[in-house]
Parts: sequence; C-alpha cells; structure tokens
Amino acid sequence: MQVLSLHQACLAHYGLREMPFSLTPNTDFYIDLPSQKQAFELVLYALSGGEGFIKITGEVGTGKTLLCRRLLNHLADQSTVTLYLPNPALDAEGVWRAIAAELGDEQQDSLPNLQHWIQQQLLHLAQSSRSVVLLVDEAQCMPEATLEALRLISNLETERRKLLQIVLFGQPELDRMLAQPSLRQLRQRITSSAVLNPLDSVLSLEQYLQQRLLQAGYQGLPIFSRSACKAIWRASQGIPRLVNVMASKSLLVGYGAGVQRLQPRHVRRAINDTEGVQSPRFRWWYWALPATLALFAMVVWLEWRA
Repeated sequence: MQVLSLHQACLAHYGLREMPFSLTPNTDFYIDLPSQKQAFELVLYALSGGEGFIKITGEVGTGKTLLCRRLLNHLADQSTVTLYLPNPALDAEGVWRAIAAELGDEQQDSLPNLQHWIQQQLLHLAQSSRSVVLLVDEAQCMPEATLEALRLISNLETERRKLLQIVLFGQPELDRMLAQPSLRQLRQRITSSAVLNPLDSVLSLEQYLQQRLLQAGYQGLPIFSRSACKAIWRASQGIPRLVNVMASKSLLVGYGAGVQRLQPRHVRRAINDTEGVQSPRFRWWYWALPATLALFAMVVWLEWRA
C-alpha cells in the first residue's frame, strides 16, 4: 500500500483538492476584498483614461503582488501589451534595459540607441492602437535615480496619448520616498492612487477563509469555528499573508488531532509556531495590564482625596 505524504494526507482529511492557503500569488485564489476590489477598478479606470502614473500602496502582506498578477492576467486578455518589473532594485540604465528586454530587444549597445529603439517600438504599438502598461512591484526598493528615469520614460507620448502607462505597487515607504522635494515632479504626475487595507473584522476573515477553502475544493461545513476565526484575526490583525500562514498551520494541527472543525486551541498552537505574531492571550494581558494599573492609581488617588 502506498503511504500518503503528510501533504496529501492533510488534503484527504479535509476533502481538499489543493492547499487553500499557499503563500504563492496564485490568482485562482484571488479574493475580492473591499480595498482590493476598489484598487483594481481604480487602476482599470485610470488606464482607460490614459493616465500616466498610478500608485497602489499597502502594508507587507496585504496582497499587492497578487493584485499585480491579477492585473497582468486581465490586461493580457484585453490585448494590452504588459511589461512587468518584479525586481526594481535597478539603476537608471538598468530600468531602460529591462523595459527593452520586456519589449523583446536586448541587442542595443549604447543607452541612446536603446532609448531610441524603445520609443520607436512604443510608437509602432500606438499606431496599432495597442496600449502599453508597465507594472512595477516593490517600487519602494527603487533608487531615487531609477524613479526619476521612470518619469523620463513616461514623457514618451504623442499629441493624443501616453506611449507608456506605469502602475507602481509598493509599501508605505514609497509614499515617504515620493514626498522628497527631489521627486516632486514624479509625485505630481501620479493622478490616481489607492491603499490596500487588512481584513477589517472577524466576519470578513471568516468569509475570506471559507472562500479560499471553497476554491480549493472543500464542500462541507465551515472548518474554522467563529472563536477560532477570532483568534486568527487578533493575532494577524487582518493581514492576509499572516492569516494564510496561521490558517495553513491550523489545518495541519487539526489533521494531527484528527478533528474536522478547528477550535481556538488548535489555532493557538499555530500562532505559537508563527514568527511575527503574538498569542491572543498574551495580547489581552498586554493591553489589560496598563488599564489595571491606571484603575489602581485612580483608586489610590480617590482614597487620598477622601
């Protein structure tokens, strides 16, 4: 008899087709959370209006890369030419060469020849009524000179339209970078922006977990109890990436315990095994202790007054 791997056994235990909480940006598991939906619609609207720069920011783990991948897939279906820079830690010349490589050329030797070739390619695509969109992930990692190079690239235009539209995805540090006086010209060209937020309630988290389970093939009653969802929400503060990490580990704990429905005790084991989060019980005492001390001080003061 073939022995099932732990991964396969866990899937079989819950009746899943695949693991629902993987950290890879799989667009099959994209969930239209409110801020993600708003950002997606804003980008499409801004691109259709011909805007040059669009900015999407969010804390680590709020789904920027997944949203970027979804946009890439959607724009490809619309016959838009999409260029993607997943590693923006390039110098100014490097970003020109990366764009040329995305457009299909790596042979130009000098930078002026490369810039001229890119402009001709963009003009040719514009004459064919094809839009070109550059999506830059982790834009907060870009050196200032590279951001300035992007501004210069965005200057390529005809009398009627931009030859290249740029969407920046970055952490809040990107806003602080763009606030520098030296980047004010680029900042003024960002006409649309949106912020990705964490899950805002236990109910939102509960729906998020259930939707991902359904997309993974699950067909039964909710695996996570309401109290288990509360524990995950408190520990993760609604950050989708942390939710995925703890939910995935909780499934494994539940499989090891031989249960189909997860309770707070299973989630706490997952939380204790996760870097960067705190146990809900610890968090409660963390906030309760100052409140208790303040109450004690008030009682002492009232007795002194009496």
